[in-house]
Amino acid sequence: MTSLPKSPPPKRLGLVIDLDVCVGCHACVVNCKEWNTGGYPAPLSDQSPYGAGASGSWLNRVHGFDVGDGDSGRTVHFPKSCLHCENAACVTVCPTGASYKREADGIVLVDEDRCIGCGLCAWACPYGARELDGESRVMKKCTLCIDRIYNENLEEIDRVPACVATCPTSARSFGDLADPESEVAKKVAERGGYDLMPEMGYGPTNKYLPPRPRKTEAGATGAPAALETAAPDGGFLGWLDAVLSR
Repeated sequence: MTSLPKSPPPKRLGLVIDLDVCVGCHACVVNCKEWNTGGYPAPLSDQSPYGAGASGSWLNRVHGFDVGDGDSGRTVHFPKSCLHCENAACVTVCPTGASYKREADGIVLVDEDRCIGCGLCAWACPYGARELDGESRVMKKCTLCIDRIYNENLEEIDRVPACVATCPTSARSFGDLADPESEVAKKVAERGGYDLMPEMGYGPTNKYLPPRPRKTEAGATGAPAALETAAPDGGFLGWLDAVLSR
């Protein structure tokens, strides 16, 4: 089995996703596929892309949920990819050392030359963030676009994951969540950033910002009087937690 770093990485690079402004356009999904098909990992294959039963590998997906009824109902778009957990179970179950967590920045990656496609990492991940590539028969996952964020040939403004660069509503932010002065850490503090399924104890790096209450009056800003509880049995976040726990 593979070990996690002995001490917490000095950086925790990750994403902050604002569920209040994500419109479910899938631009992040498409740009992720495009960039990562020609980038750091092996190409993300598709099987019968124009025929019946089309399938393929994607590192980032967006799910849509209808929550509530009547005036209290809403549609929430929920982007999902690897959360680069502090206690990544996908790493510790890997029998070959293919899955590993970087000591410098906490990013979880797969060494495709060592992966045997056994699927144990997918079985261990509670977030469904790992996929078996149908052609190369190795496991694929979000890399946080390490070939972009450390690429000095790119303008500094472009050294962000492809999903962040393409989001038309700025629902996605990227940065160091271990630095309390970073913009992403401040957003999490101000908006009550939420760990997905915190009861699992994996300590995901990526955070979700909860949707604001629906505007009910002319001139209302939608700003909450108080943030809804993130407890497993409370509010939208509790509902989402229960859905993903099934």
